[in-house]
Amino acid sequence: MSAGARLTGLPVDSLADASVDLPIRYREVRKRTLRLAEPLSPEDCAIQSMEDASPVKWHLAHTSWFFETLVLEPTMPGYRPFHPQYRFLFNSYYNRVGPQYPRSRRGLLTRPSLKQVLAYRQHVDHHVAALLAKGPDVDPQPLASIELGLHHEQQHQELVLTDVKHALSHNPLSPSYCDPLAATAATPAPHAWHAYPEGLRRIGHEGPGFAFDCERPRHRVFVEAFELGSRLVTNAEYLAFVEDGGYERPELWLSDGWLTRQAQAWSAPLYWERRDGSRFVFTLAGLQPLRLEEPVCHVSHYEADAYARWSGARLPTEAEWECAAAAAVIEGNLVESGRFQPAPGEASAAGPAQLFGDVWEWTRSSFAPYPGYQPLPGPASEYNGKFMCNQITLRGGSCATPRSHIRPTYRNFFFPHARWQFSGIRLARDAG
Repeated sequence: MSAGARLTGLPVDSLADASVDLPIRYREVRKRTLRLAEPLSPEDCAIQSMEDASPVKWHLAHTSWFFETLVLEPTMPGYRPFHPQYRFLFNSYYNRVGPQYPRSRRGLLTRPSLKQVLAYRQHVDHHVAALLAKGPDVDPQPLASIELGLHHEQQHQELVLTDVKHALSHNPLSPSYCDPLAATAATPAPHAWHAYPEGLRRIGHEGPGFAFDCERPRHRVFVEAFELGSRLVTNAEYLAFVEDGGYERPELWLSDGWLTRQAQAWSAPLYWERRDGSRFVFTLAGLQPLRLEEPVCHVSHYEADAYARWSGARLPTEAEWECAAAAAVIEGNLVESGRFQPAPGEASAAGPAQLFGDVWEWTRSSFAPYPGYQPLPGPASEYNGKFMCNQITLRGGSCATPRSHIRPTYRNFFFPHARWQFSGIRLARDAG
């Protein structure tokens, strides 16, 4: 992308009084990312445990790269990049911007140092603050680009936690990122079903407020009558599947799932361990006894689908999930709770509990464009559109998701074999 190129076509109606709120929001989001890195050493921030994960230092740099490359360079005349090679080192997948350093080798970047990356962030923040200080005189288009960049950074905040957890889990010392929470005496509510009639519904985002392009346009869908589980599936319930030989019964698994289970030698969710006859799970607070009352977490779509089939149910479609969640209050065990771990669910007469937070809920829906979907022009066209193939949609957010980042229309997506995210299970079934 040339120095004069810009992110064009972003929906400026996503900004609510941006001239007042956006500078405050920018500072809060950027500081939150730094706070997530505070418990980590420079060595912790440099390692990469697998290709799907990235070092924390890379996340800190890439989120700054976004603002520098896609906001400052095209908006501020005469802007000089902090370092000319950072455009290459910290570009993730924006082919229209230019080449990228290989994702699988990000852990080899001992230079720049963490100190230099933090200086890079300060440099970018200084210039973005100068841009925002213009107040009402700022062109609304770069403001919309900054808003996109903030939600992009919140996605990386969640990745900081999931990637750190995966990296620390490989250490025999079972190091902790945070202090363990005291065990609760909470007992999950009995599992029940909430019924929803058939009908023509509307899903997707419209109107003011931010949403990613993949959440648009709002459109009609016909939903058959269905029932949705009243809460998330617990460790105790999933353990029954494990002990019933669920991982050894090919009739329960999708073909690709069974091949993946065999190749990866899966026998339980990621981070579950057995020691001296007892079950433990690795958490961001280190190795802890498996708490049976908590929602099962770190399962792939293949495992979620197999469990649903074993239980005589199925996974919900994303349209079913959104219809159930459309009127729900956005509250729950999100990152602000500081748990960094799913919590037991409570009963709710008004509708399904735990719709937001705790774990991302696998659906049975492919991540595909909505009817009438149009990718954004310019480099932003690569944000979501090119990933709409071979991936599965998840809904609802997790214990690592910021509250201001989630909404009923939010569509997360991962490959069906992915397990390192905070992903879990809610059941559904056909009515009648």
